[in-house]
Amino acid sequence: MVDIRLTNTRTRKKESFQPLDARNVRLYLCGPTVYDRAHLGNARPVLVFDVLVRLLRHVYGESHVTYVRNFTDVDDKINARAAQSGRDIRDITEETIGWYHADMDALGADRPDHEPRATDYITQMIAMIENLITRRHAYVAEGHVLFDVRSYGEYGRLSGRTVDDMIAGARVEVAPFKRDPMDFVLWKPSGEGQPGWDSPWGNGRPGWHIECSAMAAALLGPSFDIHGGGMDLQFPHHENEVAQSCCAHPDGEFARFWLHNEMLQVEGKKMSKSLGNFFTVRDLLDKGVPGEVIRFVMLSTHYRKPMDWTEAKAADAEAVLRRWRGLVAGIEPATSPAPAVIDALRDDLNTAGAIAALHDLANREDLPVFLASAQMMGLMLPEMGSWAEAGDDAAAMIEALLTARADARKSRDFARADAIRDGFAAAGVEVKDTAQGAEWSLAAGFDEERLAELARAYSA
Repeated sequence: MVDIRLTNTRTRKKESFQPLDARNVRLYLCGPTVYDRAHLGNARPVLVFDVLVRLLRHVYGESHVTYVRNFTDVDDKINARAAQSGRDIRDITEETIGWYHADMDALGADRPDHEPRATDYITQMIAMIENLITRRHAYVAEGHVLFDVRSYGEYGRLSGRTVDDMIAGARVEVAPFKRDPMDFVLWKPSGEGQPGWDSPWGNGRPGWHIECSAMAAALLGPSFDIHGGGMDLQFPHHENEVAQSCCAHPDGEFARFWLHNEMLQVEGKKMSKSLGNFFTVRDLLDKGVPGEVIRFVMLSTHYRKPMDWTEAKAADAEAVLRRWRGLVAGIEPATSPAPAVIDALRDDLNTAGAIAALHDLANREDLPVFLASAQMMGLMLPEMGSWAEAGDDAAAMIEALLTARADARKSRDFARADAIRDGFAAAGVEVKDTAQGAEWSLAAGFDEERLAELARAYSA
């Protein structure tokens, strides 16, 4: 069996991964709050976990991995968006989930086995909260139910801080009905116009953290293998999940391994609307950046290091992927990926090392194994490659321009021939003259509009 080693945030060590049940390896990834488009940083944990799931399915078998990623569809941000727009909450969440699926599909991320919505698990959340009250880990105050952090001795273990340190260094919501400033809300009352459900504590809605604990327990059990998300979720979200889950199920471990990816930057700076460098996945896709290129750039940095998105990296990735796709045209993948790629991925999901191994395989022209290895990482899949192909219109324009260039050469109109040559380069079309005739391919930055302008000028 392949020895997979992962850095466990819980222990702060790289550990050998041994699943609780090799016939059902179970993972949970915190998903989006569905009120707006996913920004580029939201895509990073999705792609990290997508590669991890691919690796686990390779090692343990396609049918022996259960992957859960939730949708938070009850949240104050959603309520605010509904009030601002005058739209129904359900309409907003349905639309946003559709956007999310389309954007993550474009990045080549496989859909999880389960995508639970918080609003479908309110009954389970209420039951878990009642359990916590019975076990004296939660209390009712002024229509709220709050978790008593002092009742759980290991609170702070995941983030490596004590409760007192957290109080001293954090901005916490201090309400008069809290016993301790760090106590967090499990259930809160709903006002007029807010979504609400009947409960033993009145009409209300769940706090943020309880939903993931309830959904994970329902779908994966009180103990499962891996939980993940961005570093920004380590505290308070994941810390609170651990506390309430372990207190509700004292015989369970909740998640045995915790994986947290580092944050994303843009051109060396933190992504921020105030800096003008904030954009969504859809923004990039609509600008013509292929989903496969976004995926390649994301995976070129180890998940535990900050990832810097730059236009230069995107251009380099596009050039590499175009070259690779040209190499494997007509090639069938091998039955198994290269050991070098698996060795990199099993070492704490070293995707950067795996891409280096892909470069080596491509340079050695071990193409069937190269293709199987790239596809193992969600790259070079047939359904991801349409961006690298010329459509019928583009192909027809290129062929017409090649004919025009050949005619210009025959008539010794070298200025016209050179103008077509330079126009090809500006439009991102590479042309190679061979004994059999001109061969062409699309280069990084192919611009069909420029090609059309060139065709209008010279192919008539």
